Formats: sequence, C-alpha cells, structure tokens
Amino acid sequence: MERNDLNSPLSRTASRQVVSAPSNQFASGVTLAIVGTFLFALKSIFIKLAFAAGASPTLVLTLRLFFALPLYAIVLWRLRAGGKCEPLTRKQVLRALGLGFLGYYLASYLDLTGLSMISAQLERLTLFTYPAIVALLAWLFLGEELGPRVIFAILLSYAGVLLMYGGERAFTQSEHLGLGVLLVMGSALSYSLYILFAKPAMQRIGSAQFTSLAMIGSTCFVGVHFLLTQPWSDLIDAQPVVYLYGLILAFVCTVLPSYMINEAIVRIGATRTTVIGSVGPTLTMLLAIVVLDEPSSLQHFAGMAVAIAGVSLVARK
Repeated sequence: MERNDLNSPLSRTASRQVVSAPSNQFASGVTLAIVGTFLFALKSIFIKLAFAAGASPTLVLTLRLFFALPLYAIVLWRLRAGGKCEPLTRKQVLRALGLGFLGYYLASYLDLTGLSMISAQLERLTLFTYPAIVALLAWLFLGEELGPRVIFAILLSYAGVLLMYGGERAFTQSEHLGLGVLLVMGSALSYSLYILFAKPAMQRIGSAQFTSLAMIGSTCFVGVHFLLTQPWSDLIDAQPVVYLYGLILAFVCTVLPSYMINEAIVRIGATRTTVIGSVGPTLTMLLAIVVLDEPSSLQHFAGMAVAIAGVSLVARK
C-alpha cells in the first residue's frame, strides 16, 4: 500500500515539483552570475574611456553612483511600501551602510584611482584576487581552516599578478605603476571585507533591500568626498560624453550586476558565484585589447592563466 502510494501519479508530480524548485533556483542563480560577470567586466573599459575624455577618478565615481541612486531609492521604497520586508532595526541599517562604505565607496575609490595608473588588464586581474584575501580574512576572523592547498592557491594567485606586472613594465615607464597595483590591492581588501560579512546580512533582510541600503549609503559617502576634494567646476565643465559614460557605468555596470551578483550569492553561494566570475578578467583583457588598444603579451596571458587557476583553487571547496 505504501509503495503504491509513493508511485502514484500525484506523488510523482509532487516529487518533481520538490526537485524542480531547487533546480530552477540553481539555474537562475548561474544565469545571474554569468550575466553579472559580463556586465562587471565592462566597468574598467568605460572607466578608461571616461579618463581619456578628461574625467578624474572622483568625478567618474560620483557620476556613477549619483546616476544609480534614484533606482536604488525606488527599489527600496517599493520593497518597504509593498510590505514585503520586515521592519529594519537600527543595527541592520547601520550594518548595511557600513558594509556599503567598504564594498562600494572605499573599494570603488581605491580601484578607480589605481586604474588611472595601470592598464585595465592588470587592474582587473589584481582586483580579481579578492577570494584569496577572503580566505585569509576568514582564517583570521572566523577561525576557518587554511590548509596547504589554499595557501598554495593564494601564492599562485599573486604569482599571476606579479607575472602580469612584469609584463606591464615592458610597455610603460610610469613611476606610478607599483602604486596603482597597491591601490587596487587595497580595493580588493576592502571588497573582501564586504564579501565576508555581507552574506549573513543579505540573508536576514534580503539581497535587494541590503544592496539598496548599501548603495544609498555609499553614494552619500561619495558625495561628501566630492564636496571636500573637488571644485563644482569639475562637474559642470565635464564633456557630455563623460556623462554618457557615467550613465552606462551606473546602470549597465553597477545597478544591474550588483543585484545580479548579490542574488546569485544567495541562490548558489559565494563559492560557485566566484568560480563563474573567474571568466571576468579574461573578458576584460580581451575588451581592453580590442576597444582600448592596450598592449599585451604572452606574459600578460600567462599571468592571467596562473592567477585564475589560483583563484579557482581558493574558491573550490
């Protein structure tokens, strides 16, 4: 009797529904991670184009976040007005704002400043090593194991960066090349802290609400930064194409991928999202060569391959 009940059409249908729900969630999470990775890969390209048009890192960051601000505010308002979210505590709001400072203001500012000194290829690869930093931070603060494989993977990741750095020196005599790499590494550290502590907060209040709060807070930080360091004339006298690049960076390279990546982390986990994102530096490298006409070499490609292999080892459980 029990066997017949389990094999009945109704039972089989119910079983398929139970299985299909996680399967659909996984598939959608993978899709979000892939598309978000591609859109993020475009970021360095459009930032370089804005620099070429005369914009400073602070101006680009200000335009990027302020153009994105209305949409984040609308999303947060609709979530709150629709009664889809539980009331937020002051601690939850402050946590989201603080993580936004690390992940979207400080990390972005250091990244853009470093990018103004190095190629898009080297910047993207250096920033991409953040999973190695996450592993170190998890060992330091959360007591997670740091085995020989992970240590080897971390060393491999930065060996790849050093390899590409050596290749870059053959194409430029800039005295700021090393400083640019250090700034981008600082950005990776800041973003790693964000990644490490953001997932629990997102799971409590939802990825869309958390992302909106974090981005709104980071936009306020950027606004204060601009007012303290830049004259208004920089904003008024910017070329129209700089505003266009700011719009593209805001919506195509910031708003859409930020929601996609954060939701992918919730659906398939940070590890799988990171593995899928490993294609990002390669995409940026190819786009930089084709669109920006940046020089490259076999040493660049070798460094890229070595670093990606290292990050993949870090991300794999």
